[in-house]
Order: sequence, then C-alpha cells, then structure tokens
Amino acid sequence: MFSLLYGFWNLFFRRAEFQVLILGVDRAGKTTLLEQLKRLYTGLDPLPPGKIPPTVGLNIGRMQVERCKLIFWDLGGTPALRSLWENYYSEAHGLIFVVDTSDHDRFEEARDTLQLLLNHPDLAAIPLLVFANKQDVEGATTPRELEAMFGLKQLLSSSQPQNMLGTTALNGDGVQEGIEWLVEALRKSPRAMGMQQ
Repeated sequence: MFSLLYGFWNLFFRRAEFQVLILGVDRAGKTTLLEQLKRLYTGLDPLPPGKIPPTVGLNIGRMQVERCKLIFWDLGGTPALRSLWENYYSEAHGLIFVVDTSDHDRFEEARDTLQLLLNHPDLAAIPLLVFANKQDVEGATTPRELEAMFGLKQLLSSSQPQNMLGTTALNGDGVQEGIEWLVEALRKSPRAMGMQQ
C-alpha cells in the first residue's frame, strides 16, 4: 500500500529534473543567454553585458520552469575547451546550441561543431534547440537561412526533436518561447524520462 501511495505522490508532486547543455563556439552568447534565463525564471538581475567574461570552464544555472527543475550547464566554447564537452554528454537530457548570426565568418565552424555534437551517440535523440542569436544586429542571418546553411534536416535523425528560433540574448527576445518548447520536448523525451526513474 505504501508503495502505491508513494507512486501517486511522485506522479503528482515530484518535479522532473533535467540537465541541459548550452554549447556553441566562443562568443556566440551562451553566458548572456544563461544570464537572461536567470532573469526570466528566478528574478535575478543579469550581469551587465560588459561584465560577462568569456567562460573558461563551466557556469551552472538552476531554475524552476513550468513545474520542472532545469539545470543548465554553460560550457566554454573555445577550441581548447570543446574537448571537455564530451564529459557532460551522458548526463544531458537536452541541448541548446547558440549561434552568433552576425558573425558570418564563423558559420562553417559553428556548423561543423554542431555536426560533431549530433554525431555523438550520447547526444542521439535528445531534444535540440538552436538559438540563432544576435538577431538585433544589422545584417544578422535569419533562423530560416541559418537552418538551410546548417542543413539541420539532413543532420538529425527523424526521432530527434529539434527547433531553431531567433533570439537576442542581451534582452531576452525569443528566449522564453524556446525554453517552453524545450521543456515540452523534454517531458516527451524517452531518454529524459527514462533517466528520471
């Protein structure tokens, strides 16, 4: 009887907990995104843009979003630090990949980096949210153009939920919409729910 009651309690009151990687090449806006997530979901004031240093290791943000506990891992994106990313893949339930849409010279590097991520077996089938960041900059590539350039439809398996949205991490435009999509995808993800039990 106790196990039945405990099961009902877990079903209705326990909050799901998901780990989400925030990756991308350096200077894409990953830490600025994390600061906006803190503002949106915890009410904390984000660091001013001039005070956000490049990530040299790992920044962590913990917050409640739609009755879920999300733990965001923002990892440094320099080539030297990317070799450490693999240490976090097996624990991740979801992936946010941030692209600076105003830095056209680095699209190929960003595309190749994302392709390496998507080819890794530990990241297969987990929800992928690509933020086409810095949409406020004149000449920024649109999400639709970026999706075509990256060939996302060809890179992903049909079972991998994916979404690409335009955002401006500096002011939070598009961030909440993306996170709401991600939470819904995480709730439906067999891997995420399997790791919760």
